[in-house]
Amino acid sequence: MSEKNRDGKRTARERIAVEREKQKAAEKRRRALIVGASVVCVLGLAAVIGVIAANAGKNKGSQSSGPVVAPSGAQGKDSLAIPVGKDGARSTLQVWEDFRCPACQAFEAAYRPTLHELTDAGKLRVEYHLVRLIDGNLGGTGSLRAANAAACAQDAGKFRDYHDVLYANQPKETDDAFADNAKLIELAGKVQGLDTPAFRACVNDGKHDSWVDKSQAAFKAGNFSGTPTVLLDGKNIYEDRTMTPQKLKQMVEAANQG
Repeated sequence: MSEKNRDGKRTARERIAVEREKQKAAEKRRRALIVGASVVCVLGLAAVIGVIAANAGKNKGSQSSGPVVAPSGAQGKDSLAIPVGKDGARSTLQVWEDFRCPACQAFEAAYRPTLHELTDAGKLRVEYHLVRLIDGNLGGTGSLRAANAAACAQDAGKFRDYHDVLYANQPKETDDAFADNAKLIELAGKVQGLDTPAFRACVNDGKHDSWVDKSQAAFKAGNFSGTPTVLLDGKNIYEDRTMTPQKLKQMVEAANQG
């Protein structure tokens, strides 16, 4: 074989070797791109899942943790009722309410003078059950924060007055203004003697948050249709379209006469 032919074969082999190296390098780059793209997809999917999970949490309202601490003087099953009025009253009105609920505000505005009159006269005892239905329906924590603050007011012996102040200053249903503890403390200034260091600590620490959640669980277990749910001696009077404050007063006074 001539020197020229040997040089030609060697050159061909070198070219083939070089081409193979190029192919290997290209394959390595291709694999790297595939792996990189896969990582980006996984991270992107994780981000999407994270956003969905976060939004789901907002829609349902955060669930409280910690011990269940009932407010001072709470009564009834599991100490979930805040009583207003004398224990010996002949009639008992159970009210399941949410401080973000417009229908609850409408009920309070219409019936408050009558309820105050009857409880002050010792003829009626009202048991308030505080729930957080709107937090679950619209998201946010305003129902929870306001209910906790009202329970803190109960600790201070100022529940009824603060309860009425919250409804008198209720924001729109879609405005989660009560989620701000500072707002709730500001409103406490409208109740004489309520805005104290103890009340502020109770509100800011969420002392009764788990108690509110337990009340919400009891509301769901009761299969009530919505808030407010108003039961007079066990009978749902809010569903009675003929019910008025005057009719309620007559029913309570009739029970006291009997």
